[in-house]
Amino acid sequence: MLPDLLAPGLDVIFCGTAPGRMSAARGHYYANPGNRFWALLEAHAITPRRLSPAEDHLMPGLGLGLTDLAEKGVAGQDAEIPPGAWRPERLRAHLEHLRPGAVAFTSLTAARLALGRRVVAGRGDALAGPLSAGPLSDVAVFVLPSPSGLARRHFRDAPWAELGAWLALRREERR
Repeated sequence: MLPDLLAPGLDVIFCGTAPGRMSAARGHYYANPGNRFWALLEAHAITPRRLSPAEDHLMPGLGLGLTDLAEKGVAGQDAEIPPGAWRPERLRAHLEHLRPGAVAFTSLTAARLALGRRVVAGRGDALAGPLSAGPLSDVAVFVLPSPSGLARRHFRDAPWAELGAWLALRREERR
């Protein structure tokens, strides 16, 4: 399955639910041609150019990480993932150890499962549920509409733009 692409001190860790079958088969995040993840990163200046899925390994060098909420070895559409495969505690360990500026869930489902509550797209107030205890209060939370082609009719661009604006400000403050 897909390895986590993470490093200490990242600006943002993107967390999906689980790789789709095509991503798992190709060995790269968001590899389905119908998925708009890479286009959205470029459109909102989260990355300096449009990366291809095969370039996902470049993300940590750009201050961005990739992981999934499901245990490793699990792939498919969310409805196909066994309920016992979700591992919010693994994400929590990543956040505690790596101390990113933000976690950005790439679907409402990923956020709901990780935070243990109903969510809406946009910047959240704080981590909650299994992720809330301990020293994570300074990690910003973004809940992004899924870039998957399957979710196209429910898609809203504004939360992605909000993340891009937050990241631009963070990068400017560090200059």
